[in-house]
Amino acid sequence: MNSSNFASVEMQMLWLSILLGLVQVVLPVLFAFGRTMWAMGPRDEVGPPSTRIGARLERALKNFLETFVFFAAAMLILQLTGKHTANSALGAQLYFWARLAYVPTYAAGVPYLRTLVWAVSLVGIVLVFLAAHPGM
Repeated sequence: MNSSNFASVEMQMLWLSILLGLVQVVLPVLFAFGRTMWAMGPRDEVGPPSTRIGARLERALKNFLETFVFFAAAMLILQLTGKHTANSALGAQLYFWARLAYVPTYAAGVPYLRTLVWAVSLVGIVLVFLAAHPGM
């Protein structure tokens, strides 16, 4: 494995996606007005409802986690095969920038745009996967 692959566009997008995921873990907490004391406890009881934006940010995080595992796996395959291409770089960028756009789009409650942005992130994963696929 070439050490320059660790500085590739794809790896930069993976690092940025990890950072985005960490930010998304924190965001719902920032909008958890009234839930802070409950969240710091054992949470044996159902907590007070989150704010509308807080709940949307929680769902956006859940959606990120659902897609990130596939992106990370595709990136692992890409690294192992060393098949960095223009399409894999494009795919990684599409994934990251779409996931970044997804957060405010979902928080603002823009239904069709949110779905389009989500679809773009999936196209990004597919591009990385196809570039890394041994038969491609």
